[in-house]
Amino acid sequence: MNATAAPPLHPKATAVFTCILAALAGLMFGLDVGVISGAQKFIQHEFGVSDTMIGWIVSIMMAGAAIGALSAAWMSNTLGRKRSLILGAVLFVAGSILCAFAWSAEVLIVARVVLGLAIGIASFTAPLYLAEIAPEKIRGSMISLYQLMITIGILAAFLSDTAFSYSGNWRWMLGIIAIPGALFLIGVFFLPYSPRWLMMRGRRAEAEQVLEKLRGDRSVVEHELNDIAEQLKTPQRGWHLFQENSNFRRSVGLGVLLQVMQQLTGMNVMMYYSPRIFEGMGSNTETQMWSTVAVGLTNVLATFIAIGLVDKLGRKPILYAGFVVMALGLGTVGTMMHLGIHTHSQQLFTVGMLLIFIVGFAMSAGPLIWTLCAEVQPLKGRDFGIGCSTFTNWAANYLVGISFLPLLNSIGNATTFWLYAAFNVVFIFLTIWFVPETKGVTLEQIERNLMAGKRLREIGQ
Repeated sequence: MNATAAPPLHPKATAVFTCILAALAGLMFGLDVGVISGAQKFIQHEFGVSDTMIGWIVSIMMAGAAIGALSAAWMSNTLGRKRSLILGAVLFVAGSILCAFAWSAEVLIVARVVLGLAIGIASFTAPLYLAEIAPEKIRGSMISLYQLMITIGILAAFLSDTAFSYSGNWRWMLGIIAIPGALFLIGVFFLPYSPRWLMMRGRRAEAEQVLEKLRGDRSVVEHELNDIAEQLKTPQRGWHLFQENSNFRRSVGLGVLLQVMQQLTGMNVMMYYSPRIFEGMGSNTETQMWSTVAVGLTNVLATFIAIGLVDKLGRKPILYAGFVVMALGLGTVGTMMHLGIHTHSQQLFTVGMLLIFIVGFAMSAGPLIWTLCAEVQPLKGRDFGIGCSTFTNWAANYLVGISFLPLLNSIGNATTFWLYAAFNVVFIFLTIWFVPETKGVTLEQIERNLMAGKRLREIGQ
């Protein structure tokens, strides 16, 4: 009897599988963000460096990521989204290995720059690719998968750090993440090219083949191809479009604003300096590490709230709820630090409020900012627009990371947390004034509204 070939996957299942595989780029992001948190103390002890040098080791990765994001805008347009992800994975593996074998703090800084380049490329390319691959009805949840993978990577790094903390082996902490990086590299080779990128290169037949596998319905495929083709008739793109078109400048400005908002929520401070924060509450080393794991686990679980609700409730209602929760969480933590944390119950309450803050971020600004930044840019300028917003993400990330310890040392723990709580209150009003609701709207319709001059908060209508 002749063997029969396995039946092809249903188009929706194919699209979801493709999105999951691409979203694994976020895993690299999360691993690199999380792994340095638990390694700092041991690196500081081995190399005998100051808090300032530790700040550089932590933050220089974000500077590399900013450079990577800028270069990714050109690469994703010229080489394609898929090849850019491959390059990012190669750099990630190389940087992780160099971290493990670093023989000085200076070499470790160089290795962290290489990792930053990898993460910058991935953080630009993956949300862009996901926005162009995912069907519009599940686009929000599929792009949110990227943030979910970031949170899973952070949790995995925290667990790994905790396991290696008993021996103090920071080299294994930093080096072991090369293994999932290599697995991701292999997986990327199985991704299809973005149909929108293929259309931009004049390869309509290939774009049609990709969409046939991802959509299934011939009428949907033809409609999407025609929509893309119509948008491609605009002769301007990138920097030229930014110079000539004020509506495009508005969408770029919105993307920049959204990324500044995400970074100033204070979330990455939690990721980079969790053990240091818990030390300020009076915890011992073991408690610091396991409390950090609790932060990572909460981050993962709460992200499912966004994935489950973003395409039902919409982007803006979830953002409102998230900023309110974050403001309350950080404001309470600041108040507890001001009053003094003297008992075990006070310590538990304060940790609980930090976890409430984590929930607020993971269900809202974490995934939804990336979703919105990918949605609001017009096709011809999408690479440039997302490049600007991703660069802003990492530049702001760098400033937040390098300024946190000096802030703690100059204005104190309580005032620092109050400052970040105040930022979150401001972001509620910025969301009201500028952020559009894009639930269930095609990327092409959002672009038409933008270019017609509608107010930013109305371009999703």
